[in-house]
Amino acid sequence: MAPQRRAGPKAAESGGGSAGTWADRGERRRLSSVRKSRAHQESRRKWLKVAFLVSSAVLVILLSWSYLVSEDGVAEVLAHYSESLQDRFIEVPCSEDYDSHKRFEGCTPRKCGRGITDAVITREEAERIRRIAERGLSLGGSDGGASILDLHSGALSVGKHFVNLYRYFGDKIQEVFTEEDFQLYRDVRRRIQQTIAQAFGISSSSMYLTKPTFFSRINSTEAKTTHDEYWHPHIDKVTYGSFDYTSLLYLSDYTEDFGGGRFVFMDVGANRTVEPRAGRVSFFTSGSENLHRVEKVRWGTRYAITISFTCNPDHGIGDPVLT
Repeated sequence: MAPQRRAGPKAAESGGGSAGTWADRGERRRLSSVRKSRAHQESRRKWLKVAFLVSSAVLVILLSWSYLVSEDGVAEVLAHYSESLQDRFIEVPCSEDYDSHKRFEGCTPRKCGRGITDAVITREEAERIRRIAERGLSLGGSDGGASILDLHSGALSVGKHFVNLYRYFGDKIQEVFTEEDFQLYRDVRRRIQQTIAQAFGISSSSMYLTKPTFFSRINSTEAKTTHDEYWHPHIDKVTYGSFDYTSLLYLSDYTEDFGGGRFVFMDVGANRTVEPRAGRVSFFTSGSENLHRVEKVRWGTRYAITISFTCNPDHGIGDPVLT
């Protein structure tokens, strides 16, 4: 009977060996499953990393493009500062802005567009005109980044306000400006007017100088009033109903005298820029076909003069006279 009692443990021992084998197999399957799961997770992490890098690269490209188009507007440069242009003209369809104003046949725009030329005003003349602006603006100047001098109305930026320089400074003006200054100013205006008339196929005698026509001095100083916020997109015909043709004569050089400050035409789907160059004249019809803005000046000082024209003689003004 004793051997039979020993048989129990043997059977139990044999059964225990079979259970151990199955346990080993289960452990191996578990470890294999864990390894497969880890490999799958590692592979998934690698793909996620690749996807993240690709999406990040795409995002950078999209943001860069958005920055270039919306901020720098370099989709197309119409006029580089380093080139000297004889004449460049781009015709664009006219907007309906002119229909809400009285039309003057032979003058009100039927052909619209924008032009750039370096062949009307010499760099030497631009330097002389700039000195007029510098002397006038030395009498005042805005606390912010944009200062205005209007020789027609006498408006001059002083601090956060404007004063009439002819009344405010009286006879002192005779020490600041000369008759030769004003003669040069009138001659430059006349040549620009003729250039615009020729480009748009109208008679220069049908155009009238209108207000505001002014010098501007822009630097990187923080804006103190809304008058200093020159960078907002706008339409001249909407801002000033009398405007039909707008021109700018640049009196300093992009990248040499200042950074930023380029003129940007904001067309549908693309921005087109004009890089200022002393003596360069940029002109365009004043409606919403030429929505535009000026980039913020980042460093240095940008000088220019805006000379505007109307077809309505009731809105015309005369040339400034030194009295």
